[in-house]
Amino acid sequence: MANFGNPSAGRGKKKGPTKGTGGKNKRALEGRGPTPKAEERAWHPAGKRKAAQERLAAAGGGKGGRPAVRATGGNASRGGRPKQDDDTETVTGRNSVLEALRAKIPASAFYIAQRVEMDDRVKEMLSIATNRQIPVLEVTRPELDRMAGFDGVHQGVALKVPPYEYAHPQDLLEEIIDRGELPLLVALDGVTDPRNLGAIIRSTAAFGGQGLIIPQRRSAGVNSAAWKTSAGAAARIPVALAPNLTATLKDLKKQGVFVLGLDGDGDVSLPALDLADRPVVIVVGSEGKGLSRLVTETCDQIVSIPISTATESLNAGIAASVALYQVATLRSVRE
Repeated sequence: MANFGNPSAGRGKKKGPTKGTGGKNKRALEGRGPTPKAEERAWHPAGKRKAAQERLAAAGGGKGGRPAVRATGGNASRGGRPKQDDDTETVTGRNSVLEALRAKIPASAFYIAQRVEMDDRVKEMLSIATNRQIPVLEVTRPELDRMAGFDGVHQGVALKVPPYEYAHPQDLLEEIIDRGELPLLVALDGVTDPRNLGAIIRSTAAFGGQGLIIPQRRSAGVNSAAWKTSAGAAARIPVALAPNLTATLKDLKKQGVFVLGLDGDGDVSLPALDLADRPVVIVVGSEGKGLSRLVTETCDQIVSIPISTATESLNAGIAASVALYQVATLRSVRE
């Protein structure tokens, strides 16, 4: 029977502290310390990537001779998302990426979506990237969506490339002449939509043009959107940057290049123009304002494209395509 009167009763064995009150020693009261970083946890995808990188480095895959490496996690960089440098461009789309790789543009990374459909283009991209020792990084489709931008269509591939290297207008002309070709150039006056720029680059390549000239100010540049719209033609057709478009056009005129401006109020219809045997630069203005006053005054001829009265105007990309086609057709007939 229990003895409630004697405080020493029932003390045959001393019971130690129970769990929850400090444990059996002081160490049990101590926490486990800060949570290890993701890359320090072997089971974490970041930890697996770190281990793979260490194995690669141990195998001699450091800088200067690193082979293509495929990340097995959902993200491509050490800490998560692929690094987006301000001084790089991301080329997306299978045609654009393949043309950039074929042109040996110094890419820094090739991104491919997980479980991507492997057609002949993708296989060729992987082969080129591997042979050129460009890192091949497997990423999720949402990650590629982010890299491609709001309205970008990546088709499961992307390529990180350095900033576009613009040519000088004079160098561009001299290289064409040195190759023994009859110059056919396009100059843009106030075209600020990079998708229009990309479309004009593509048309220039399709109809035998050798390059474009854009002004340094108030003009779209060759960015990822232009790359995509050009369907890879930006890897083959050089774009020159003019500090002053009017002055550049005047310099071209001094060297015998005919400066043809496109405008709806032109005094000559495009089909009636015969430019088969001389160097030509076609100047295209913006959709809204058209050609600027100074550029208009510099042109040798202002030409209009006959269109239906139900249509007010053509956008810059279509107008350039029609003019390029007309010149290319006249030249092919003369050959």
